[in-house]
Amino acid sequence: MPSDSLTATPSRQLYSVDERARRDATVWTLVQGILAPIQFVVFLISLALVARFLITGAGYDVATYSIIIKTAILLTIMVTGAIWEKVVFGQYLFAPAFFWEDVVSFFVIALHLAYVVALLQHAPQVQQMWIALAAYAAYVINAAQFLHKLRQL
Repeated sequence: MPSDSLTATPSRQLYSVDERARRDATVWTLVQGILAPIQFVVFLISLALVARFLITGAGYDVATYSIIIKTAILLTIMVTGAIWEKVVFGQYLFAPAFFWEDVVSFFVIALHLAYVVALLQHAPQVQQMWIALAAYAAYVINAAQFLHKLRQL
């Protein structure tokens, strides 16, 4: 009987006993646990600043700084998350337990970096903010994926 992940009966268990032990023992679990809520708070603040700019035309600079900070935190959490996956699952990314979360994370990163490119190319300010909103929408989807997964613990 084939044992690949497409034909095997799905397991409700997210971690093996050994993976759970590695997850609980590594400092990277704590790092992720700290960075994730910080990123969410930065996201909420930045979202408000971007919306303010789009509604009133005021506050472009502060909205821009907030998007850059959000992007930096996103990249940090992605790198530390990859290290966490390596420690827990033995591979830096796309471990079966978090495969789709990682796929969407790359899409989120691509949109955030598209914003940075637009900023550096001096694209119209409104266009920059709409790219940021698209990145933020993707981030919300990705965050929901992770929250759903973590509820399976």
